[in-house]
Amino acid sequence: MARTLVSLLLMGLLAGCVTVTDEKTQTNFDNIQAAESRISLGLAYLKDGNWLRARENLEMAVQFAPRYDRALITFAHYLQEVGEYEQAEKQYKAALRYSPKNGDAHNNYGVFLCKQSRFEEAQEAFEDAIAQPNYYKLADSYENAALCALKAADALAAKQLFQKAIDHEPNRPVSSLRLAQLEIDDGELVQAKLRLFHFHKRYGYQPRSLLAMVKLETLALQPTEAVRYANILEKKFPESNEYRQYLANEY
Repeated sequence: MARTLVSLLLMGLLAGCVTVTDEKTQTNFDNIQAAESRISLGLAYLKDGNWLRARENLEMAVQFAPRYDRALITFAHYLQEVGEYEQAEKQYKAALRYSPKNGDAHNNYGVFLCKQSRFEEAQEAFEDAIAQPNYYKLADSYENAALCALKAADALAAKQLFQKAIDHEPNRPVSSLRLAQLEIDDGELVQAKLRLFHFHKRYGYQPRSLLAMVKLETLALQPTEAVRYANILEKKFPESNEYRQYLANEY
């Protein structure tokens, strides 16, 4: 679940490693530019696994621009990753207080809340993101909301939200595959089969999609086809969890 929730934080923020000396010695000091430099450095250190230097730079970004949403959101993400949830929430709330129309802030706060199993609050945050007039990552937030609904065991809501994500952006592999799996569970085998055919045509065979086809053909009373997809799963992904699930008849 944690791997599939789509956090938007790192999208577009990592613009490369920026060399920073003593920003405050520069003429016409620009707090936002200085914060951006520290954000880039912090994310570069995160990517390299240097968490100490990442924190130093992200904290400095907030110091340079205490009301700058990107600095607050990035630092919140770091705090979330290291398990400092109370402090992370403070940073998210500060970002939303200073930039209430920032869709990314609402979306990322929703992801944070869902990971804390605060499902109702999370859905409200995703709805707030989607409601922002200049927010264009609607499909991402609908998909995050759907994944959160699945975590909350609300399959009906998840199904509707995955469909909305696909309506806004048809080529979404996670939403397409998850929706097909829910359709199989609901006995909508024809629709699910068509969706999985399109999935395979665009993305190729994947362990989850192959196991879904095994389940689908089994429910459709097509044992030959079920075995065919199982053989593909064994040949292409013999070490996958999905193949082990097939062998254990847990699908």
